[in-house]
Amino acid sequence: MMNHRYSRRKFLNMSGVGIAGVISGPWLPAAMAAPTQGADFTVRDPDLVVFNARVYTVDSRVPRAEAFAVKRGRFVAVGSSNEIKGLIGKNTQTYDAKQMMIVPGFIDTHNHGGGEGLLYDVLVGNPYDVEFVTIQSIIDKLRARARTTPPGTWVEGYFFDDTKLKDNRPLNAQDLDKVSTEHPVVVHHRGGHTGFYNSYALQKAGITKNTPNPYGGTYDKDAKGELNGRVTDLAMATLAKAGTMESFSPSEKEKRVSDGVAFMSKKFVQYGLTTVHHNEPGVLIAMQEQRMRGGLLHRVSYEPADELLEAMIQNGIESGFGDEWIRLGATSEHTVDGSFSERTMAISKPFIGISPPYYGNLTETQEDLNAWTERVHLAGIRLNCHANGDVAIDRVLTAYERALKLFPRGDVRPKITHCSLINDDLVRRMKALNVVPAEFSTYAYYNSDKFHFYGEEMMSHMTAFRSLIDGGIVPAAGSDFSPGPFSPLMAIQGMVTRTGWNAETWGANQRISLEEALMVNTINGAYNSCEEAIKGSITPGKLADFVILAEDLHTVDKEKIKDVKIVRTAVGGSTVYQA
Repeated sequence: MMNHRYSRRKFLNMSGVGIAGVISGPWLPAAMAAPTQGADFTVRDPDLVVFNARVYTVDSRVPRAEAFAVKRGRFVAVGSSNEIKGLIGKNTQTYDAKQMMIVPGFIDTHNHGGGEGLLYDVLVGNPYDVEFVTIQSIIDKLRARARTTPPGTWVEGYFFDDTKLKDNRPLNAQDLDKVSTEHPVVVHHRGGHTGFYNSYALQKAGITKNTPNPYGGTYDKDAKGELNGRVTDLAMATLAKAGTMESFSPSEKEKRVSDGVAFMSKKFVQYGLTTVHHNEPGVLIAMQEQRMRGGLLHRVSYEPADELLEAMIQNGIESGFGDEWIRLGATSEHTVDGSFSERTMAISKPFIGISPPYYGNLTETQEDLNAWTERVHLAGIRLNCHANGDVAIDRVLTAYERALKLFPRGDVRPKITHCSLINDDLVRRMKALNVVPAEFSTYAYYNSDKFHFYGEEMMSHMTAFRSLIDGGIVPAAGSDFSPGPFSPLMAIQGMVTRTGWNAETWGANQRISLEEALMVNTINGAYNSCEEAIKGSITPGKLADFVILAEDLHTVDKEKIKDVKIVRTAVGGSTVYQA
């Protein structure tokens, strides 16, 4: 079922699927959760009135309010408690917020969270927060999986973070040899651009210390010149032949993917996310199925790749196709370079402490990037490239400038995912194209232990929210989960403080205000997918997606923002999470 090709007829059929029928909490039965095109959104007899709140609307016209009313899934009035309570009708549900803070639903513009891996794979690290583990714990977990895995089949671990080890040394091939000498073993870095392999896997793939590095990747070595098991970026593809993958019947695979979507959706709304831009392939049908079952609790901007992208091009389906629950967005990230957290991104100055000088990995030639960009842009599909380093961002902008010159279109908002290391000239070029960057959101807090690999001078230009905003650009929050946790409150804390879990502060010049951080995580996310007219702020006429926080972020210690409790998450006015 996951291998369907998508025709225009298929998309049209899918777009008619009804709104989910089972939503938790006392607010509004699900039948009211579906905004109806052309419906009467007058303020008479609202379905819900929320009052006695500290409402931060993220709408510059009315930035603060005490109350709002919801009807048929949309905000219909925002104002004082007295004004809005005057709208209460016979069937209106009411909620006294008792001075709690209410903000628009948070939006994550780059996320790989399909959920299947969280349910079924071996997790050797904490997906959601900072936690240190031991190498022995990794070995033990993988040994347990190896005992139930046929010889020659891959044994894999996920959510590994190389700077979150209690051992204070790198994981290596010899460690993983202790897992098994009959299985290929790999531990995947949560960043997705490096893997750590045992000797069996390297030998079966025919890789020795004399094997040259392929384009766009490396086989790393220790101080003695021996393979240490770490493999980066495109070089990981050469390891595939080292073993067989665990296989599942079509029905088993369908269930795994569907269960994963439901699990992930519950997690998202638990953290206050009401819209997520999805980058994991093969889950669109499962999302539709969970929508019918009531298991899809958040809105989706689905970013296509591979067969789905090709089908869109062939059938004339452009970005924006869909409805307010599931919509086709920009493309999935088209990868141009390596990783920020794993130190493989393509930069113009060498990484600190690496000899011979290492400048990271470019994973595509300019010619191939130009051709891909031109074809996708001509098809009316919004461009989206993964580019971390300044060298990669330059290449992406060159391709975007070329495509838009060849085929001019209005307000296309080409996207750059990560867009980590910038300079003044790159900002100028981005502004000229109205590029919408999806910036790492939680990295300033979660990954502060990696910033010494770059140094303060470079970090003062990294994940540069201040520079982007001042340059007239509209940056949005993109957690990149699994590489980073997806908590919007962790993201906001990092944006405001630039201080990590280890109390180190890097690039303090890139701090932004709390109000700006709220915008980055709400209305800017809506702008990123060209949906700012229907979501991203608490504004009459927009979708009633909002989050209730136990404390006002303006009054708590900035170093404690991430710990503020989320009391409720509402999508279309309906409660989808309640603490």
